[in-house]
Amino acid sequence: MSKSILILGAGESGVGAAKLALANGYIPYVSEAGAGKARFISELESAGVDYEIDGHRPENWPKFSTVIKSPGIPDNASIILSLKKKSVEIISEIEFASRHSSGKVIAITGANGKTTTTALIHRMLTDAGINAACVGNIGTSWARDLAERTTDSEVTVVEASSFQLDGITSFRPDVAVLLNITPDHLDRYDHKIDNYAASKWNITQFQTQKDFLVYNSDDNEIAKLISNRGTNASLAPVSSIKSINTDLIDKETFQAGLSNKKKEFTIHTPHKKPFSMTIQKLALQGKHNLFNSMAASVTGRILELRSEGIRESLTHFEGIEHRLEFVATINNIRFINDSKATNVNSVWYALECMKSSVIWIAGGIDKGNDYRDLIPLVEEKVKHLICLGKDNAKLIKTFSSKVETVHVAETADEAVKIAYDLGMPNETVLLSPACASFDIFGSYEERGNKFKNAVRGL
Repeated sequence: MSKSILILGAGESGVGAAKLALANGYIPYVSEAGAGKARFISELESAGVDYEIDGHRPENWPKFSTVIKSPGIPDNASIILSLKKKSVEIISEIEFASRHSSGKVIAITGANGKTTTTALIHRMLTDAGINAACVGNIGTSWARDLAERTTDSEVTVVEASSFQLDGITSFRPDVAVLLNITPDHLDRYDHKIDNYAASKWNITQFQTQKDFLVYNSDDNEIAKLISNRGTNASLAPVSSIKSINTDLIDKETFQAGLSNKKKEFTIHTPHKKPFSMTIQKLALQGKHNLFNSMAASVTGRILELRSEGIRESLTHFEGIEHRLEFVATINNIRFINDSKATNVNSVWYALECMKSSVIWIAGGIDKGNDYRDLIPLVEEKVKHLICLGKDNAKLIKTFSSKVETVHVAETADEAVKIAYDLGMPNETVLLSPACASFDIFGSYEERGNKFKNAVRGL
């Protein structure tokens, strides 16, 4: 069998995969359709990895039996369709990394809350003194982490996107966390929620009875998947709106629900004293963050972390960059960076959290979103809408009659200036785009950073 590996895409996952391939005796070749970012190309050159940029040219490729595909490349791309006709394996970077990892694996997916829950679980583990890695969509690729570590982590916490899960063939997390399934990336899934849901369900595809699936028992799409597809994993249901299911208490089942007139949440742990915590003491507030905290806590109990340690982590967790991140208060106007909110449900959570009148900055590349679910919250809380993106027609059509004014901006600086001029004392300027960033910005991080720089420059 050939030791050469073809890697499509020279981004974080591609370069990480190349480094891990080298470390394990493979010969990687990286093919990038675009120009590639300078820092990644420099890494490839420093590592002595052969690569090509500005287009895929199969005539340059070595003989290979495995292809590692960037999550940004859709399965219907011409280069992928061509490769599928050959007898080669096409996998994702997390699949490749999982084959070279020996520790426990916690994998988190969902339309919303992935990054927060991933970071929170990692915080619980590190607070407990466990050597834990935090990888995946959250920033550092799993493959890179494995390649650059001197020893494998005891536990790896992986934020897994649907695109990464589409390319697995054996990936089996010890604990899988499925937060929710709401419309997102439907342009990638033939505009069918069932296709997107099936992709998310891949997280439990290879689990066994000794593994756990922590899941949102309030989510109708997940309920359908459990009923129609099933899983071999041990189920750990979590509800942020209902009480503990007493029918499950005597069974070997982890579960979480509300208690004490919904002032606390409680985790039932088989053969151990239940864990309870007052909701008001959580560092992360809001309905969505309550569920994220509960899912992380159940995971912590499955991993046998101490109750007091979990409680301490939940109390002092600071949140993550670009997710409802407070930037500044200027002349009594609050600025919030929620650039990571790239779908409707994320924006719904953001608006639901707002306690004051909102100047909402939204827009970018539409992902097949239906904005109508936001109308009640927009009518209640949004005073002005600022569209930041190249194609604003859908946003304007949906919300122009629901807000006082609509404005269009071509840069983050312009959007912030408009918002500041419109703002009144005690109002909030909220960047929560509901769209991908790639029309104007290279990533949601770049969008969020430019927003923050513009605010600080006022």
